[in-house]
Amino acid sequence: MAIEQVKEYFRAFGMEERIQELSESSATVELAAQALHCAPKRIAKTLSFLLNDGAILVVAAGDARIDNPKYKARFGAKAKMLSPEQAETMVGHAVGGVCPFAVRPGVRVFLDESLRRFETVFPACGSANSAIELTLPELERYSGAEDWVDVCKGWEA
Repeated sequence: MAIEQVKEYFRAFGMEERIQELSESSATVELAAQALHCAPKRIAKTLSFLLNDGAILVVAAGDARIDNPKYKARFGAKAKMLSPEQAETMVGHAVGGVCPFAVRPGVRVFLDESLRRFETVFPACGSANSAIELTLPELERYSGAEDWVDVCKGWEA
C-alpha cells in the first residue's frame, strides 16, 4: 500500500511520526480540510498530468485551479490529467492519496506559486485518509521538487 511506502520514505528522515492517519476520508480538498480543521486553501493538492509519455505532479493550494494557457506556456503542451489507473501505475499512488513523496522513478514534481502564501501546508501521504503538515522548505526538500511554477488561477493572493 502506498501509505506504507510514504511512511518508509519519511522514516529515513526521522519524520514518520508526523504523518497523520485520519479516521475520516481526506480524499478531496474539502474532506481533508474538515478532517484537519484547517482552511481548504492550506491543503496541498497534488495534481497528476501526462507530459511527453511521462508523469508530472503539480502541488498546488486547495483553492487553486490549473490555468491552461499558463500550463501550456510552462510545459509546452496542453494539460492532460492522468486517469485514476494511470496515476496509480505511473505515479504509484491512487487518486485521493496522490502525493509527491515515494513516487515512481522519473516522476517530475513541481510546486505551484499558490502555496507560497502559507507557513505550512498539508499534502496527502499516499492514502485517502492521510496527511502531513510541512513548512514550505520541508515540502521543497521532501518532495524533491524540480522547480516552482506559476500554472494556477483562482486563488486569492
